[in-house]
Amino acid sequence: MANDNGAASNFAPPSIRHTVDGDIVTSTLADVIQWFLDFDERVAIIKDVRVEEVFQWKQEQSRLADENVFLFNRAEDRLAIGIIQALAENGSENELHEWISKLLNVLNEATKATEEIAEGYKLDKVQTESTVKRAKAIPTENGRLVYLNYCWLEALCTAEIRVLGWVYQDLFGRSFNPNNFPHQGN
Repeated sequence: MANDNGAASNFAPPSIRHTVDGDIVTSTLADVIQWFLDFDERVAIIKDVRVEEVFQWKQEQSRLADENVFLFNRAEDRLAIGIIQALAENGSENELHEWISKLLNVLNEATKATEEIAEGYKLDKVQTESTVKRAKAIPTENGRLVYLNYCWLEALCTAEIRVLGWVYQDLFGRSFNPNNFPHQGN
């Protein structure tokens, strides 16, 4: 495993095991997720206090809007359930490839949007470690909402892509590549 991501290069994530029916043994998937949370900087960012703060803000917005969504205790819980759901709903190589490709598109959009908003409102000059407080420099409620939602999506998609990319390789014997299925237009 390359060490361009802060992951320990002398050992790899644990392998996923399967039941006799071919289903993923959930405990082995949990071990993989935990390994990434412990040893991969881009996944561990989900535990950062600033990301957790944005996640809690988002949870509160959902609660206040009376949205019909499950409210998680922590951002890393949301990540783990998202990964488990993604694998449950995208069991074939083609389906998982398509899901990861969609996540890459969302990540790209979120990254561009947060950079443009931060630059446009000069958020780098706001003296605070809090992303939620920094967003208060954006003059409109809608602008703050968009910015903070994109901040969350950027962190979540980065972490989910990292884990699912490794799972993809473990399950299908080759690295995820956006061009694995070029006939799909990805």
